[in-house]
Amino acid sequence: MRFKLQALIGAIAVGAVACSMMPGAGGGSGKSAVNTAGKTLVADPTWTYLMSEIPVPEQGTLVLTAEVALDNVYDVGKTPYGQRVVAVTQEGTMTGPKIQAKVLPGGLDFNLALSNGVQEVEQILVLQTSDNNYAIMRNAGTGASGADVRVVYDFEAPKDGTFAWLNSGKYVGRRSIDAAAKKMTLSIYEVSGVAIDPAKTVKIQKPTDKPPQPWGYRIAPPGEVRGETILNEGVALGRSQAIRNAKNGNRNVIPITGGTLEGLVSGKVLFGGADYQSPTTGPAIDARYLWQTTTGEIIVVRNAGPGNALIPTFETSVDGKFNWLNSGKYASSPPGGGKCSMPGLCIAMYKIK
Repeated sequence: MRFKLQALIGAIAVGAVACSMMPGAGGGSGKSAVNTAGKTLVADPTWTYLMSEIPVPEQGTLVLTAEVALDNVYDVGKTPYGQRVVAVTQEGTMTGPKIQAKVLPGGLDFNLALSNGVQEVEQILVLQTSDNNYAIMRNAGTGASGADVRVVYDFEAPKDGTFAWLNSGKYVGRRSIDAAAKKMTLSIYEVSGVAIDPAKTVKIQKPTDKPPQPWGYRIAPPGEVRGETILNEGVALGRSQAIRNAKNGNRNVIPITGGTLEGLVSGKVLFGGADYQSPTTGPAIDARYLWQTTTGEIIVVRNAGPGNALIPTFETSVDGKFNWLNSGKYASSPPGGGKCSMPGLCIAMYKIK
C-alpha cells in the first residue's frame, strides 16, 4: 500500500528513515542495546556492498552536503528480507568546497529494517554538475539500529572532467529524512585518513530467520524456457543522461517517469528510478523502479541483464495478493518486445516453465 508521508512524522532517526519505528516493523524504537558511538561498524558478512569496515563519518572531513526534495515515500511492507520502505526523490542541490551540482529527480532510497533493529540502505542518485556533465551515486549503508546508520557513498564521474576526484575518494556519511518537510539531507565525509582501531569496533549481526537481501540480480542458467505471460507494461521514459568515461566506463541513465500495467498484475508504473545502463562493464540494462497495483500494493522491480536475456526480480509484501512474485522465476522481453494497448515502451514479462 502507499504509505503517506504524514504517517512517517516522528519515525525519523539520526541518519536514516527509522523503519523500525513504523507500525509492524518489529524493530522497536530504533535504539540499539549496542553502543556504537565512536566505534567502527563491521558489517554483517552478507552485506557485501562497498565497504566492510565503516568508520564514524564525523571523524573524517566534511566534503559534501545535499538537500533533496522528496516526491513520495512508499511502505512496501514486510517482504522476504524485512520491512521495506522506498523513498523517491525530486530535485535537490549538492554543495561543497569543490563542487556545485543538481541532484536530479527520480532518485531511489531503499531502506530495510530487520527484526533486531538492524538497518540496511541502498540509494541511487544522479547528479548534473556545474560543468554540465552527469555523475551517478550508487550508495549503500547499514547500522545496528536506525540511530546510527552510516552510508558509504560511491561516485561514477567522468575521469577527464572537473570532478574526477569524486571517483577516488573514500566517503562515508549520513542521510536523514524529514517527512513533514518532504526533504532528504546528506552529509558526506572523506574518511581515507581515519584509522581503524580494532579495539573499538562493533559487529552488526543480522537475524538468521530471513535471507539476506540480494545486491545483484538473477542470471538465467542455460535452457530456461518462457512460460505464460504475466503482464505487459508500457513504460514512459524521460530524457537520457550520459555519463561518459567514468571510472566504470560509460553509463546511460534513462529515467522512468510512469506507465501502466496490464495482465495478472494490473496498475501503474510509478515515477522514479531509471534504466541505469552500463554497456562497458554490465549489465547492459539495469532498470530499478516501482509498480503500484490497482489494489494499492507496492512492488519493487529490478529488470537486468543483456538486452536479449533480461531477468526481472520482484520484492513485495508477503502478506499481499502478489506474494507469488517474491518466490517465482521470471523472464522479460527486450525493450519494445511486449504487446501493449497503452502508450509507452512496451515490455512483456513471463513465468519460467
